[in-house]
Amino acid sequence: MSNRPTVTEIFNRALEIRAAAPAAGYDEIRRRLLDEFGSRPLPETAYLTIPEYDNVVPEEDWTAGLPIVLRGIQNNDWNDVVDGIIISLEQIENYPKESLREDDPRKQWHNRDRGIEEAEAKVIEKWMPDDLMKLARRNTGSR
Repeated sequence: MSNRPTVTEIFNRALEIRAAAPAAGYDEIRRRLLDEFGSRPLPETAYLTIPEYDNVVPEEDWTAGLPIVLRGIQNNDWNDVVDGIIISLEQIENYPKESLREDDPRKQWHNRDRGIEEAEAKVIEKWMPDDLMKLARRNTGSR
């Protein structure tokens, strides 16, 4: 293992700390990361990435801390590096709780069909004559 960590390694370590101590606050995780990594060389900017979390959080959220990490690397400041890691960790943990996932049934406002079913049926009925509807159903059923 190289003495120079990558941003991904630091982020994964933050996830490990969280898994081992779910009640730990972000300040505690921050302190532990600084204790573990603060005396090592800073990560290289070529490896400025963390694992993708598109299935949990929009990209602009799970990558929110990376500009702070970059600033820390450029300014030779471990505090900024770890702060950026904590920002991304916080987004990944809190976004699903606060916004609910798109496919979450509790997110009723996002259901685009809600409240328009009747109007949609009337429009289809008006613009799709019976013989055309029968033809469409027959063709759809035969495929």
